[in-house]
Amino acid sequence: MIQVKTALLSTYYKSGLEPLALALRQLNVNLISTGGTFDFLKKLGCEVDSVEDLTQFPEMLGGRVKTLHPKVFGGILNRRQEALDQVQIAEFQIPSIDLVVVNLYPFEETVSAGGSYKDIIEKIDIGGVSLIRAAAKNHQDVVIIADPSDYESVANELTSNQGFVSLETRKRLAVKAFQITAGYDAAIGKYLAESTGNESFPSRFVASASPSKILRYGENPHQKGAFYGNLDEVFHQLHGKELSYNNMVDAAAALDLIREFGVEKPATVIVKHTNACGVAIANTLSESYQLALACDSTSAFGGVVAMNCVVDVPTAQFLNSLFFEILIAPDFDPEALNILKTKKNRILLRDKGLPLENVQVKTLFNGLLVQEADLAMAQKADCKVVTQIEPDKSDWANLLFANKIVKHTKSNTIVLAKEGILLASGTGQTSRVDALHQAINKAKAFGFELAGAAMASDAFFPFPDCIEIAAAEGIKSVIQPGGSIKDQESIDACNRLGVRMVTTGIRHFKH
Repeated sequence: MIQVKTALLSTYYKSGLEPLALALRQLNVNLISTGGTFDFLKKLGCEVDSVEDLTQFPEMLGGRVKTLHPKVFGGILNRRQEALDQVQIAEFQIPSIDLVVVNLYPFEETVSAGGSYKDIIEKIDIGGVSLIRAAAKNHQDVVIIADPSDYESVANELTSNQGFVSLETRKRLAVKAFQITAGYDAAIGKYLAESTGNESFPSRFVASASPSKILRYGENPHQKGAFYGNLDEVFHQLHGKELSYNNMVDAAAALDLIREFGVEKPATVIVKHTNACGVAIANTLSESYQLALACDSTSAFGGVVAMNCVVDVPTAQFLNSLFFEILIAPDFDPEALNILKTKKNRILLRDKGLPLENVQVKTLFNGLLVQEADLAMAQKADCKVVTQIEPDKSDWANLLFANKIVKHTKSNTIVLAKEGILLASGTGQTSRVDALHQAINKAKAFGFELAGAAMASDAFFPFPDCIEIAAAEGIKSVIQPGGSIKDQESIDACNRLGVRMVTTGIRHFKH
């Protein structure tokens, strides 16, 4: 245990600081402070000395230099058990500082708010980070509070123990302090790299995300889980229970896919275990939902639904009869929202339209795999007709629709679609033939007619077998990336069987 006799407080945010400050005053702790925090403490009736009184130097360079002085850092870094340290502390009349309370300039908040480059650079905290690191390094003798959420617990421990703080608490706070400064530096590095057009894959990969919440568990109940990030930037949760690990994974998959359809026509996507089990576009949102549900009403049970326009009353009435985990939409009609809120656990999310990240990260072995996100999507002008018969207008609509879905389906995959409706998909198969058979069987099980449908593949056909199987079912057109040394065999099969084929030049593997 160490006893807190002198504390340095220098905070940008004052919210929640009052109880801690009053606890320190009650314990007769000597207080040292700067600028706005000094004024805040004075208004609370605390006796407080300014850093300028300690250092005999004023704030300098527009406030950039306040605490960077040996009398401050010597007081924090001196090792109480080191005799030479104590000799030097006495020689230069440096008071030992036992508690440091600091929070940092709002760098990320200024970036998010669209601040100017000059304003953002001025929000790079120097003194605050240095104070935090110094106090955390010397946690054997110093308490560091860098997170306002710890004010109350430390105040309680100080009060309960007559001004003493345990080593366990000091270590815990030091760990958090270094995590905060590491995240802060990562955010600065990311901003500067983006603002200067630095390379996408720097020599050292750094990332920063604050823990939004500890989850009940991870992918399975025996796995612990947490979400690091700010979901409030992505969604406004209007109703329902807290999001789980699997909820978030499926919600991300649904959001990625629904955004492919823009807002030209009402669209509905239903996702289960990251794959679409229902997709449809129609003239009204309620019609698109009914068509998407009919794709696979069995899998839709307990799924995630995403829509691309405001949820109206007719759509809400249809939705209300289905058990689903999550509904994502750009907004909700007030009466529709009331209908959907009748199920207490149903999660309703308003999509805020936050741009999707252009970098994806996956843990692997003892490191990370980092790649650019797959943001490519071929349009009609990008496609090359490679068969003798060209697709007609309805073929093109079917092909481009199916290609949007295949991009977001686990490889190996085949997607079958017609007239703005997903008929079926084969997902995550070890061969493309297996994926096609799975899709055909599923479409037939739900009563879909495959004649005239389009087939989309996430990668090229190394053999003509899939073309021959598809043609036998009446599938009329095919879209695929091309690029196999045996492309011509598949093209020849299409020409022989009267199937239209276009290539995109863009592979969409998804693992």
